[in-house]
Amino acid sequence: MNDSDKHNQRIAKMIFASVYPLYIAKVEKKGRTKEELDQIIEWLTGFNNNRLQELIKENATFETFFDHAALNPNSHLITGLICGYRVEEIENPLTQKVRYLDKLVDELAKGRKMEKILRSS
Repeated sequence: MNDSDKHNQRIAKMIFASVYPLYIAKVEKKGRTKEELDQIIEWLTGFNNNRLQELIKENATFETFFDHAALNPNSHLITGLICGYRVEEIENPLTQKVRYLDKLVDELAKGRKMEKILRSS
């Protein structure tokens, strides 16, 4: 197993509930809200607040989290650098989905307008 395989497995086994509070802290520190965060998560995954809370209570891994997601058809429009990688060039599908989410959270924290984050016209 090479380093990237190990990295992909580590991401797959991460518990979403352990990362979610970090997302909240990141966006709130920059003056954005948990509701806005939940809105971008719903746009990407299709999870409403109730379903999101269920997955958090179940301690769903990112693998399980994205297995249950209905990825937004416009998610391919998410491009740019995250953690030193271009999200559109990430080969592992699960890692790419997690990095899509990371990218959206970064955009929210950086003050980007919600229409731009949600790839609306």
